[in-house]
Amino acid sequence: MLSFDIILFNHLIKLLFKNTILITGATGGMGNYALEFLKKLVPQDEVFTLVRNKEKASQLEEKGFNIRFGNYDDFEALSKAFKDIDRLLFISGNEVGQRQKQHKNVVEAAKANSVSYIAYTSFGNANISSSPLAEDHKYTEKFILDSGINYTFLRNNWYLENEYGLITAALKSGTFVHSGGEGKDGWALKEEYAQIAAYAVSGKYEFPNIIEIGGNLITYHQLAEELEKISGKSLEIIDTDVNTASKFLQENAEYPKDLADFLASAQEIIKSGSLDIECDDLKKYIGNSLLPIQQSLNRLLK
Repeated sequence: MLSFDIILFNHLIKLLFKNTILITGATGGMGNYALEFLKKLVPQDEVFTLVRNKEKASQLEEKGFNIRFGNYDDFEALSKAFKDIDRLLFISGNEVGQRQKQHKNVVEAAKANSVSYIAYTSFGNANISSSPLAEDHKYTEKFILDSGINYTFLRNNWYLENEYGLITAALKSGTFVHSGGEGKDGWALKEEYAQIAAYAVSGKYEFPNIIEIGGNLITYHQLAEELEKISGKSLEIIDTDVNTASKFLQENAEYPKDLADFLASAQEIIKSGSLDIECDDLKKYIGNSLLPIQQSLNRLLK
């Protein structure tokens, strides 16, 4: 066999048995947590990160991760970034109103590069949910299904971090003001969702095509009561309308109006029961359950 043939043969063998993994949104909170879990599960030289910012890329390079540049708006850059990637952890974008086009770019670039598996961070009951927060995820799930790529939809409930402003404002003011009514939610920390995502994309564990992920279901009133227990403070718990809940966040958490309005509206979505979803038995997939809410609150407030 000629030396050129030997080189070509070795290259083909490498491609056939590749287990390269790329994480999108790697410089964000969820992505960073996922990287830390993933490097304990697979050789770090198999892990690639998609980043937009060269300054942040250098921080990941210093930690020993492979860097690919691109963003969800640029199909050509994504296609280049996904070259020789086998498995993809696709962390959903945060630009509401742009995500469907952006997510289509990601999936099309993955398909063009013969990516074999996508773990996608979705939304609870995305395919049947009436919540406006589910719409982009419903679209993305369908697009992944139509692509023919093997997948796991990581249908995450609600980040406890989303309530940080409400929680700290309540501790400061002595009043816990929300518009969530008696709606239940399965709050959990980003770190916990990231652990499950890392286990799924690693290829080392068996995961279903769809997994509903979240903590024990509780109401905002119960969340406030758990906060009282860990803080030792008595809180006045007020269930109110969206505008009043938003104003509370603006005045006490010093959130800009747009952010406060979004979070107060999300509370009303929770009130509707959109996230009252029993999660799957996570012990089967990662060996442990999510943290009890008191432990999660303590970690959040550290």
